[in-house]
Amino acid sequence: MAKRIQFRAHGGPEVLEYVDYQPAEPGPQQVRVSNKAIGLNFIDTYYRSGLYSPPSLPSGVGAEGAGVVEAVGSEVTRFKVGDRVAYGSGPLGAYSDVHVLPEANLVHLPDAISFEQAAGVMLKGLTVQYLLRQTYELKGGETILFHAAAGGVGSLACQWAKALGVKLIGTVSSAQKAALAKANGAWATIDYSHENVAQRVLELTDGKKVPVVYDGVGKDTWLTSLDSVAPRGLVVSFGNASGAVDGVNLGILAAKGSLYVTRPTLATYANNAENLQRMADELFEMIISGKLTVDISQRYPLAEAAKAQTELSARRTTGSVVLLP
Repeated sequence: MAKRIQFRAHGGPEVLEYVDYQPAEPGPQQVRVSNKAIGLNFIDTYYRSGLYSPPSLPSGVGAEGAGVVEAVGSEVTRFKVGDRVAYGSGPLGAYSDVHVLPEANLVHLPDAISFEQAAGVMLKGLTVQYLLRQTYELKGGETILFHAAAGGVGSLACQWAKALGVKLIGTVSSAQKAALAKANGAWATIDYSHENVAQRVLELTDGKKVPVVYDGVGKDTWLTSLDSVAPRGLVVSFGNASGAVDGVNLGILAAKGSLYVTRPTLATYANNAENLQRMADELFEMIISGKLTVDISQRYPLAEAAKAQTELSARRTTGSVVLLP
């Protein structure tokens, strides 16, 4: 028997149960992984609360982790027992000693990357990879706007942008978060609690605005993003932390300067095993070279997942949080 976290009904962290369970044998194209570290993400709380619907109840929790292959299905070709692996997506159930998932969701993990680093960076790091390297391929010398620059994704984006020679202007909500963003490589910060973001972007760019805005906040920053991007520029809407952007009149894109808008997802970019491994390899190389630092701020035993989610939801965590089986 193994241990896992599950919930039988939606609700607060108190609905999470630490239970015994029998891990399934992997199907033909599946791999069974002995987890060594598990990533904690806001999306985990959305499934628990009922904001998102799991396939069925009771449900496992989580989709990010790293560990060692302990069994493979009959048609698996890319992995063998004993391989170090990591994953940032797949079926719910990563909050467990052992997790079974499709071969296509796994990547090979270099020895130079620890299990904790991988579990803390896969989802956020792959997100930054596709945002900065694919959705809009940044070039040295460009200036960009990135909302929520002190968050988990934002902190990595600050570091990656600096490594590319890009001037990242980051929005933050406090002086403390401004200092964090600057420490991670932000060229400039704007405190939206008392500064006009679009006006400050104009000032920082000598009236030119920016060619691309990265917006994971959503509803609260939508118009600010449109007002900050240069004519024929791109707004990358990749998240809805403040709520979804809805009721959009496409005519506003013409009025604001023939703008482009895209709503990308990781699943579209990492749409097969080859693309996923290529993206992960670039992410891992950034870490190994020292250009990216994975900040594991807190570690909790798997049994204390409810406490970890409580701290995360209360925004009392910084960097990445991992669970340890």
